[in-house]
Amino acid sequence: MRIAGAILHIPMQTPDRAAWIETIPENEAEGLLRELYEKEWDRQHHLVDNILKVHSLHPETLRAHVDLYRTVMYGRSAITRPEREMIGVVISAINRCHY
Repeated sequence: MRIAGAILHIPMQTPDRAAWIETIPENEAEGLLRELYEKEWDRQHHLVDNILKVHSLHPETLRAHVDLYRTVMYGRSAITRPEREMIGVVISAINRCHY
């Protein structure tokens, strides 16, 4: 893969293991977690994305994750919104992450 004149080597093998993190399902959320789940509910897919749900045992970190994401993606910057999305896509491809 070539990015801005650089060539990146992406290994072709993916490990056969996956991370597992305990999460609280949407229908069991209470208090602050329930509020955050409702706020971050994906109306198109009818769920809370796993990338957010991994914070369910510590809802304060879910809020911090969303705040950081919104600041990085929508805050004032010399980098345009499409450029930010492109950077995210490239990094996700390198990490073999579908997010």
